[in-house]
Amino acid sequence: MGDNGDRAWGRSARRAKVRRFLRVAPVLMIVGGVVFDLLTPPRFTAVPLFTAAPLVAAPFFTVRITLVAGTAAVLALAGLRLHSGTLDEAPSITELVTLITVSAFALMINRVVRRSGERLASARGIAESAQRAVLPTPAERIGGLRVAARYEAAQADAFIGGDLYAVQDTPYGVRLVVGDVRGKGMGAVEAVAVVLGAFREAAEQESSLEGVSQRLERALAREGTRRDGLDAFEGFTTAVLAEVVRGEAVVRIVNRGHPEPLVLYADGGLERLEPTEPALPLGMADLGPWPDRADEVPFPPGATLLFYTDGLSEARDASGAFYDPAERLAGRSFAGPGEMLDTLVEDVRRHTGGGGTTDDLALLAVNTPQGQRAAAAGASGATGHGG
Repeated sequence: MGDNGDRAWGRSARRAKVRRFLRVAPVLMIVGGVVFDLLTPPRFTAVPLFTAAPLVAAPFFTVRITLVAGTAAVLALAGLRLHSGTLDEAPSITELVTLITVSAFALMINRVVRRSGERLASARGIAESAQRAVLPTPAERIGGLRVAARYEAAQADAFIGGDLYAVQDTPYGVRLVVGDVRGKGMGAVEAVAVVLGAFREAAEQESSLEGVSQRLERALAREGTRRDGLDAFEGFTTAVLAEVVRGEAVVRIVNRGHPEPLVLYADGGLERLEPTEPALPLGMADLGPWPDRADEVPFPPGATLLFYTDGLSEARDASGAFYDPAERLAGRSFAGPGEMLDTLVEDVRRHTGGGGTTDDLALLAVNTPQGQRAAAAGASGATGHGG
């Protein structure tokens, strides 16, 4: 991931620490104010700490919590002055009036922030709709396979990114693609649209998975030429394509510079599907000829294929250790692909300390129910016997 990834991870870790501090900051301000006032001479005042409590709560918490913080600060200060016997003196009254005024302003600030948040939520809703239009959630069953997908944006207010996935039932079997476009924003979304559009067409028409890959390559090249060079069109896309053929307990895979998929078997065994020959990402054909060659690996009943982008494998904990999905999944079993992905998403959140990943995260899992092939074989045998 390099220096840029290290800096992004460092920023994410710092943001997580700040969020954790802000959750308890109002309480710390009030408790600190009480302790300070009790341990210092009367000429020192803890009013700045008390006034900070509702002000800190205002932009980050609900109006109720902001009100509670302000009320608690006022009651704490009043209790201290009552304890010292100075509640009816002018300085104490001035302090209380100041604190009440600041608390009222904090409530006003909270209201303004909440309105801005509502506008942001509306913008996020529009972005989410655009994301779903470009990257629709696949059906739970496609061509006899159980399918699940998850998309987690690196930033909570960003839904549009460069990760992509698609699953399609074709005359040649169920074909799928998972990829990651270099870059962010609308340029990445446009590249995603080009790749997915080319995939949907090629998956239906090309007789081989290698042919599908080459169609994607040409689609990116055409778009790059139209935009005066591939660099103007995000440069390259890492991708892995797969094909599950009906009636065959195998999966064919073409990997174009993407993180290796995993296959989790029904008994908990796990295999990382490394390509026999490494290949460059899509959009880099000018660097040299790298013919696609599909690898064929077993895909028995009950096994689950997991495809993911580097937002998963490059998620790091507080010490900088990368998340290893193979290590986390080995020896485990799940009721279905959706349960597997839910577990992974939650596990990544725990691994990163709740700070999220520094890159978008896309997950796609496909599974063949254990009884499906046996049932199909039995039906075929019954038909043949009757003929």
